[in-house]
Parts: sequence; structure tokens; C-alpha cells
Amino acid sequence: MSSRVDDDDHNLEALGYKPSFRREFTNLATISFAFSIMGLCSSVAMTFNTPLLLGGPASVRIFHTSHPEKQITFTQATWCWLLGSCMCLTLGSSIAEIVSAFPTCGGVYTASARLCPPTHRAVVGWLVGWLNILGQIAGISSTEFGLATMILGAVSIALPGFVITPGKTVGLFTGLLITHGILNSLATKQLAFLTRSFIFVNLGSAIIIIIVLLATTPRSEMHPASYVFGGQGIINQTGGWNNGIAFLFGLLSVQWTMTDYDATAHISEEVRRAAYAAPSAIFIAVIGTGIPGWIFNIVLVLCSGPIGDLPGASGSAFLQIMVTRMGIPAALFLWTFVCLTAFFGAQAALQACSRMLYAFSRDHGLPDSGYFSHVSRLTQTPLRAIWLATGISILPGLLDLASPVAANAIFALTAMALDISYIIPIFLRRLYADHPEVRFKPGPFYMGSGIIGWAANVACVSWTLFVCVIFSLPTILPVTKDNMNYASVITIGVVIVSG
Repeated sequence: MSSRVDDDDHNLEALGYKPSFRREFTNLATISFAFSIMGLCSSVAMTFNTPLLLGGPASVRIFHTSHPEKQITFTQATWCWLLGSCMCLTLGSSIAEIVSAFPTCGGVYTASARLCPPTHRAVVGWLVGWLNILGQIAGISSTEFGLATMILGAVSIALPGFVITPGKTVGLFTGLLITHGILNSLATKQLAFLTRSFIFVNLGSAIIIIIVLLATTPRSEMHPASYVFGGQGIINQTGGWNNGIAFLFGLLSVQWTMTDYDATAHISEEVRRAAYAAPSAIFIAVIGTGIPGWIFNIVLVLCSGPIGDLPGASGSAFLQIMVTRMGIPAALFLWTFVCLTAFFGAQAALQACSRMLYAFSRDHGLPDSGYFSHVSRLTQTPLRAIWLATGISILPGLLDLASPVAANAIFALTAMALDISYIIPIFLRRLYADHPEVRFKPGPFYMGSGIIGWAANVACVSWTLFVCVIFSLPTILPVTKDNMNYASVITIGVVIVSG
């Protein structure tokens, strides 16, 4: 093992960085980390209301906001999830290829700076770094906010008189973030030990819920295939968009769930055999989330019962379906594990974001004179960066107290900001492939220089640009100040400021 660690450190030094962390993440821990970032079970739970209740059962797509009742859409999303998963696989594979070649905490911003001519490196690295930070922070906040909503929804089921208020939600959200900040302050060895269990809770929860739902739903009460997959489950309630545009909203199915691909790259300096383990974990997690996620959505719609009974007292259609089919005690017991998957996802997201901030400070991307690149001698982790990430991630949630519209915009831009930061190095690699001052040396995970690699790169760049346009559209017409989609405005603002 010592020789492998030495090889990893030599590779890091060849990229111009001094090793600062202990490499405690094994293959299992790294794969588990990648799975927890996507958080299949909890992601579906957080975002199931929007498509089922407002777009119809066949729309079931994933799109997270703190107020999903203000998002209305239509789609054939049982199929949108499948299509979206395939396209996300091309993006995940392309990012894995980049991560394998540049296994550093900086992730895509480090790769972007090295995949363009020296005259452009500072600007490109700066731009990609800030986009990635924006997406990372928004991702942490949206996950924690969703978890707070899930917990309070369960409390409202257990205690019928309990009233959920914005103050309670934001208070719990803040407490959860501080808890994750404390947990992330542990040494890498302890973090790796905890992370190993994430994958089993994540996939195990989804599998058990699928089995129990099918076992407890009478065959006579299951919806027909035409309701789950076809015309009976289609409802266009966008207020004016035609069915084609409404369908495109549904193509965002997996964008919020299958994002933050490079989170594994951000911990690569703590991973053994990083050039192999980190990209492999990304690839495995995308496949392992896409296929079960499609099945999971189908089963939930199949067993959903009368749509008029949803979302129920908790405000969560997912939880209400479980309560209806399993009864309150069993539903709340399994819901605990669903909440755990969200808890683990937020834990991993905060760890990845803190390493990104550490790396950006190390490369003087932050105006802090390297203050946040300090590594604690006690834990050998970047404690300053951890608490910077924790503090900043609290701010978007606080916006919900003043303006739900502003909070929704912050949460909605997660996938947009992250995915734009991902396609830049992929595009630059192809653009400057023959440039004399740019040299791309493939890592162990390499799709080759033939048609497979080109097809995956072109598909993922085209798909991401396409989805970002759809992501920028308001989902309800006519547009008002209450339903305007401000995600694109914020993303463009960050690009202008960072430039």
C-alpha cells in the first residue's frame, strides 16, 4: 500500500502540488462517496411532489426547490429519466476521463487551466472555479433544505397538530449544516470509515421501499401501464407552454440528482490509487443511480393511489404514498433511512466543497492570501475551508425567510452552474488537442481517441447547453415576479463578476 501512496503523491507532485492529506479512502469508500453525492433515494423523495402533483403521474421528474408547489410541469418523465440517465452517463464518463488525468482537489478548474494555452489559463481557471463553487454551495444548501423539509414532514405525520413554518425549517436547516461542519472536522481516516456505509444505506433503502410498496399495494389498486407510461398520466398545467416545451422541462429529470460528478475529484488527494479509483467511482455511481432510479420512479407512480390524496398532511407525496400503503409506523421507520441518505449526501457534498475551496485558495483563486488553504496539524484536514463552506452554505437557506423566490433561484441553479463548469474542460480538451502548448496526457480511465470518446464528449456538451437553456425558462406562464426563474440571472452574474 505504501508504494501505491508514493505513486499517487509522485503524480500529484508532477502536477505541481505538495501532498497535504493522508490517503485513507479505499475503493469502497470512494465508490460509496460518489453514490452518496447523488443520493438516489433522498433525491427522489425531495423532488417527487412537482411532477406527480402538477405535471401528472407520467411526468415524474426530479427538480428541487424549497417551494415545489410553485413549479408546474408536464412530461412523459418515466421516459425522461431513462433518456436523461443515458445523457448523464456521457457527461459522467467525460468527467471521469478528465479526473483520471488530473486527480487533484481542484477538479475541473485545475484541468481547465491546463487544457488551454498559458495566456488563457488564469482567466479560464478563475471562471470555472467560481462556477464550480457556486454550484457546490447551492447543492449543499438545497440538499440540507430538502432534508429539513423531510424531517419536519415526518414530524407532522407523527404529531398531527404540528405546524411547519419557514422559521422551523430554516432553524433545522441551519442546525443540520452546523452538524455536518462538525462531522467534517474529523480526520480523514474517520471520514473514510463513515463513508464506507453510505452506499449500503443509499441503495438498500431504495430496494427495500420498492419491495415493501409492491408487497403492500393490492393488485387491484395499482395503476395500469397507460397511467404510468402513457397518455392517462399526461397533464399539461404549465399555463401556456406547448406540449413540446413542457416535455423538455421533464428532460431535467436527473440533472439535479446526477450532478456534482467531480465531487470525487475534490477528495482525490485523500484517495488511494486516485487516478483509477476516482473516475471509476463516478462511472459506477452514474450507472448505479440511473437504472435503480428509473425503476424507483415507476414503482412510486404505480402504487401512488388516487392523486387527490396527495401530498397529504406532511406535504410530501413520497411519504404519503408510503403511509397509505404501509401504515404510519412502518412508513416512518423506512423514512428514517431515506433521511439518512440525504444526511450522508450533504455530508459528502460539504466535504467535497471544502476541498474545492482549499484548492482554490491554494492556487490563489480566493482573495485570502492562502488563508483557507491551511491544513490542520491535528486532523490533517482543511478546517478553515470546512467552516467557510459551512458558513456560506447557510446563507441561501436564510433567504427563504425573506424571499422564497430568491431562495428558489439559488436552489435551481445547482445543476446549471455545475454542469457548465464540467463541459468547459471537455470542450477545451478537444479545441486545443493539437495546440503546441497544451498537452493532454490521458489517465488510466480513457475512452480513447476514436469515435466513442468523441461521441461522448460531443453528446454531453450539446446536452448540457441544451438543458441549461431549458433550465433558464420559467415553468409557468404568464411570467410574474413570483414564478420567474432567476437561476440564469444569478449564474450569468457570477460569470461577469468572476471575469
